[in-house]
Formats: sequence, structure tokens, C-alpha cells
Amino acid sequence: MKTIVQPVRRNLEFRLPKDRIGDWHAGGAHITHFFNALSIFFPDGERFFIDSVRHYRDRIHDPELKESVRGFIGQEAMHGREHEEYNDALVEKGMPADRYGRIVVRLLKFLTRFSPKSAQLAGTIALEHLTAILANMVLSEPRSLEGAEPRYGALWKWHALEETEHKAVAYDVYQEVLGGGLIGYLHRCFALITATSIFWLMVIPFHIGLVRREGQLFNVMGWIKVMNFLWGSPGMLRRTIPDWLDYFKPGFHPWDHDNAQYLAEVHSLVDEVTAYGDSAVGAVA
Repeated sequence: MKTIVQPVRRNLEFRLPKDRIGDWHAGGAHITHFFNALSIFFPDGERFFIDSVRHYRDRIHDPELKESVRGFIGQEAMHGREHEEYNDALVEKGMPADRYGRIVVRLLKFLTRFSPKSAQLAGTIALEHLTAILANMVLSEPRSLEGAEPRYGALWKWHALEETEHKAVAYDVYQEVLGGGLIGYLHRCFALITATSIFWLMVIPFHIGLVRREGQLFNVMGWIKVMNFLWGSPGMLRRTIPDWLDYFKPGFHPWDHDNAQYLAEVHSLVDEVTAYGDSAVGAVA
């Protein structure tokens, strides 16, 4: 373990304005629904991550890592709760988020039933790497949320900050309980390729489906905007490719991508959410 950043469970309630769920991003509906498609995965995905790490908790001997696991579980639980509210707003708008969510649930139930716990943990660290590099783009690129409706922007920034805080926890659990030898290395690399492929093969049709329900399927300019956002400038996905490839280095560790400087923004974000006036805010170490 190269860097210890202890995750802190923060009980933030964003009370999102549900009437803005389809247009909260300043870039328009197509970019908004790209983020919305990602949100569909989080409630059940976070529970899967929690279960895969919790299974090995009794085999962890490092007291700092045990404490990190506690923070990881707390953060992921809060993410799941807030994204359930987020996804409920999509359903209330008439978006098929509930139907898409059931597809995610069926996939995760299949994996839970038919794959070994080691494969589930390998899948977790692969997806944690994917979310960590996406989170880094949200934090490092001001244009990612520029002009967004403030509560939605704050929720995505909060999620990105906490994904950064705990980005190495599941990985360190994997290294401690399953080992970092050749078999462990090959296993985690295979898991990243598989998890990334499945994830994007689901995100893309979910995104298209949300845009279609919004009535923007044939809005060519909207598609040009989102493609530019993801692959042109600022290139939110294009610029993650080198970090994604770093995972295949034999000695890779998530904190090789040291972006801990962004964590200094946590306190101002908590203050921002508190200033909304009707949010319940707390922190439990």
C-alpha cells in the first residue's frame, strides 16, 4: 500500500430538484443523460462492491486497512442511497431507469450466484479503477460540470471526491487476501477487460434509451455535443485511456495516480451543501 487516505462516511442529502433531471447539465440533454445513465448502475453496483469486500473483511490483518474498509462501506452505502433518489427522479419523469436498473440487478445476481468470491472482488477492483479514473476527470476538468444545476453538480463532485478517497481500498484488500503474484495479476487484468466491456455495452444503450425518451434521439447537434464532450474537447473519456492502461502494469497501485490534492475540496463542498438550507448534513469518522 503506497498511500493511506482514510475514507470518511459523510451523510449528505442533496434533495435534488426533480424537475431538472433531464436538463441539469449546461451542455444539454445528451450530456445530462450520459451522467444519468451512469447513475442507474450505482445503487445496486455499490451494494455489490460492499458485499464483495465485506466477504474478506475477517481475513484482513492490517488495522489501517480494516479502518479503510469500514469507511469504504459507509461511503458506498451513502452513494447508493443518494443515487436511488436520483434514479427515482428519472422514473417520475417517465424515463425507463427502473427497467434498466432491473437489468443491472439480474446481471449482478447472476455474477453473485455463479462466480467465485475471488472473481467478484476482482470485478470490484476493476470497476473501482474505472470509476476512479472517471472521477479524476470530473475533479481535474472544470468543464465537466461547468454551469450545472448546483445540487446535481455538487452530488457528482461529492461522489467523485469519495471515489478518490477510497479508490485503493478494494484493491488493497485484493492484494492482501488473494495475493499479488502472477495469477492475481492475470486475474485482475482479465477482470478489467471483462468489466469494462460489459459496463460500456450496457451504458451506451441505456444512454440512447434515455435520450430517445427525452425526445432528442434525432437531435444531431445534441449528439455532436456529447461526442465532443466525451471524445473531443474536453474529452472526458478519451483522456482516461492512459490511466486505464496503467492498470496492466505488473506493479500498478491506484495511488500511482496521486490526485489527493483534490480532497482538500471536501470541506468546502460540505459547506456548500449545508448552505442549501434544507439538507441534513453530518459526518461520521
